[in-house]
Amino acid sequence: MPALSTLLSYGQAFVAPDRRYHRSCMSVMVPSAELLASRGACALISDATRHNAPTQSGDVTVRGFLADYFATPQRWGIQQSASRVLQALNRWCFSQRRQVSDGGYLSSASIMIYAGREAHLFHVGDTRVFRLRGAEFEQLTNDHSMDIGGYRYPAKALGMSNELEFDYTCITLSQGDIFLFTTQAVEGTLMPSDYVSLIRQGASDLDGACERLAETARQRAQDRGYGGDQFCFQLVRIDELAELESEQGAAPLIDDRPMPPELNVGDVIEGLEVLEVLSRTHYSRVYRVWDTLGECELVMKAPSPERLNTSAQVESFLRQQLFIRAVRSPFVVKSVKPLSSRKHLYYLMEYIKGISLSQWREHHSGADVARCLSIGQNLGKGLQALGQRDLVHQQVCPENVIVTPDGGVVLIDFSACHPRELGRERQVSELLRQVGMHEHSAPEYALGDEVGRRSDQYSLASTLYWLLTGYLPYGQSMRELISHTDLEQLTYRSACSFNSDVPEWLDNVLQRALALGREQRYRRLSDFLDALQSGDKSRRWYGAGWLWQGVSISLLALSSAVWLVR
Repeated sequence: MPALSTLLSYGQAFVAPDRRYHRSCMSVMVPSAELLASRGACALISDATRHNAPTQSGDVTVRGFLADYFATPQRWGIQQSASRVLQALNRWCFSQRRQVSDGGYLSSASIMIYAGREAHLFHVGDTRVFRLRGAEFEQLTNDHSMDIGGYRYPAKALGMSNELEFDYTCITLSQGDIFLFTTQAVEGTLMPSDYVSLIRQGASDLDGACERLAETARQRAQDRGYGGDQFCFQLVRIDELAELESEQGAAPLIDDRPMPPELNVGDVIEGLEVLEVLSRTHYSRVYRVWDTLGECELVMKAPSPERLNTSAQVESFLRQQLFIRAVRSPFVVKSVKPLSSRKHLYYLMEYIKGISLSQWREHHSGADVARCLSIGQNLGKGLQALGQRDLVHQQVCPENVIVTPDGGVVLIDFSACHPRELGRERQVSELLRQVGMHEHSAPEYALGDEVGRRSDQYSLASTLYWLLTGYLPYGQSMRELISHTDLEQLTYRSACSFNSDVPEWLDNVLQRALALGREQRYRRLSDFLDALQSGDKSRRWYGAGWLWQGVSISLLALSSAVWLVR
């Protein structure tokens, strides 16, 4: 019988010479069935950022969050509940700075709440959360720290200021996922391959796996001449996922409502008046409509009447709406809930006023590199929002990007969107081939190779390359490929040769993201976006070298006066 709630197992290991003076604290709490349904299970880790009052700082964060989070009103959502508790906890820690001599209650914290088929991750500081899925080991958190003068200082932490800034991510779970919680102290002891092998040696015994991690890290630290007495490891494994929702508010995967008839301008269906036919394809119909109840413009998408109404096609169409509902980003089109009950099979989205990226370039063919780079980076943020839900878009191209009058960028069209699931990569690519490849599709689609998030990375880089130059990076669309022999004959064409304003560092970044072999591209989309951002920053700092040095010296002096070295 399917689980009504997600089931998980966990293990822990802690290394400290005297537990009365430890800096870290971790815990996993699985509440009663009623709270589990509304609040989920919680795993968290906290690490004091100072040597003063270390036990209180870590323990207060963990104990305080668990006590208050599960006591929040039931009408609050998970994100609202956790955010309010964190803000209240932060204000209390900040208020104690005058009550504690020689310091205050400062701590890092990483909190993951497992609810349904999702995990909500809240993070501040330099504690770390990793995910092991299959053979892929990925860090889910970013360190909030800075190095000045060879010393490490916190950039963000609980108790540092009256208002807390923290990272929030919502992640789609897969059965068998393993999440590792640890602290910054372990840095430099274990490599990603070490984590994978030590956990996989006996993944059925999570306590034993944590002990192996702790002992290996401690031994490595001692061999390298520094202390290995503040290590802690916590593993959480997803044993069984909750049953897919089918209640009101979640679209079912089977829908027996009829498809809307062919509509033209002026037609009205269920209170929606057609203002414009945006597209007619063999796959779908898209209309700009006026909602007479809500008095606003919307976009209605319906299956093509030409297509056979099979259960597989209906399920594929319904999943599109689920994906749009799940992703929340200013760079991704939003789903709109109908104000009246639907009698036909369709879904509604917000209407984005603007023009496609293809049209935008026609009017801005001489746009500077900075403007094109900004569009590419914002489009990448939209893809990151999909990646947080383990979705691949598969149709990143200029026709599926809307540029708003104020310069905003919005990603549309989820016709080929699909969850990234291990072992089903070929099924994902088959969906795109059914919908139709485009000129920015990665070569693996044409050749029938495995696809994934790096395939979206290629399409994003190809779109940015085209935006900068007006050409394709290899001089032809990958749709024309027939065999791997054809692929081997392709040569990357430098963007600088078409646009002399493109700097060499940017061309190098694009070339790597556009590698014909998927494994040769950036490992993560965030790495690609960081490369685009860091290259731009380094160029600006170089032009203001003396100013940057002065700022660094000032920050060092200020930090030395205020913060104690960890």
